[in-house]
Amino acid sequence: MLSLNIRMGILLAVLFGILYMIAVMVGYQIGISNFYFYLGLSLVFMLIQYMIGPKLIEWTMRVKYITRNENPKLYQMVEGLAMQAKIPVPRIGIAQIPIPNAFAFGRGVKDGRVCVTEGILGLLDDEEVRAVLGHELSHLKNRDVLTITLLSIIPMIMYRLAWQFLFYGRRRNDRGGNTVLIGVAAFLFYFITNLLVLYGSRIREYFADRGSVLLGNRPASLASALYKLVYGAARMDKEDLKEFEGLKAFFASDPSQALNEIRELKALDKDRSGTIDAYELASLRNKKVKLTSGDRILEVLSTHPNMLKRIKRLSQYHA
Repeated sequence: MLSLNIRMGILLAVLFGILYMIAVMVGYQIGISNFYFYLGLSLVFMLIQYMIGPKLIEWTMRVKYITRNENPKLYQMVEGLAMQAKIPVPRIGIAQIPIPNAFAFGRGVKDGRVCVTEGILGLLDDEEVRAVLGHELSHLKNRDVLTITLLSIIPMIMYRLAWQFLFYGRRRNDRGGNTVLIGVAAFLFYFITNLLVLYGSRIREYFADRGSVLLGNRPASLASALYKLVYGAARMDKEDLKEFEGLKAFFASDPSQALNEIRELKALDKDRSGTIDAYELASLRNKKVKLTSGDRILEVLSTHPNMLKRIKRLSQYHA
């Protein structure tokens, strides 16, 4: 856990530094050179992200919060897991989107929200749903949801700045050379910050998987749930997946990688039951996972670890 916090702290510092650097460049471009202006502008960016981030996720994911009476089984699962995790019971919602998945978000542990999508409800059995919810509540317990909520918006700011200075700046021909330079720098920082956010997201997935097991879920239940999520996403229309591309870091699995991952995972389901049982998971324990160069590149560009590697790590845990 300490390693996770250290890595996330370093990522936050690096990304805030990049945001500050861009603020300095923009300030210089508009003729402002006061240090406190740059610092204040950077803090304002972070505050805006903090305040509006959860609401943007709710709107995009079409979240409808539920009460105990509306879905007692789901409510009791989350409530029980929250008690085990020793955190406040988060708000519980159902995202009215077809992608089979789950996610957690919020400004902190006391403001936590955990959601399942409509697409997941008919796909997983109760043990698998509980394992996925344990994964999501572990994100809340680890306090990394706020970090990713903040970090994931920084690349978007870089992209908007790059577009503004490269396209509109050139059209206005305002300080032409400087405008183009700032636009190119913003685009470069967009690429770098996006890779850093992806790296941070992959780190937290491993810790959340472990957290689900520590909450009493069988590793095989989570492995089977992840397998089914990949299979369900692989069957979806690509256009439906693109709609939520910008927020996939919040999901339990990366829907955009499903078609690639399902080819690797099919071999794990030896009895073709559509699940991964304890025996199938154990058979992976002593096997070495070999990724092609293409798989490694895809992982670097993904919000989640390679799914075969992730399930391999689950095979090393004991409930």
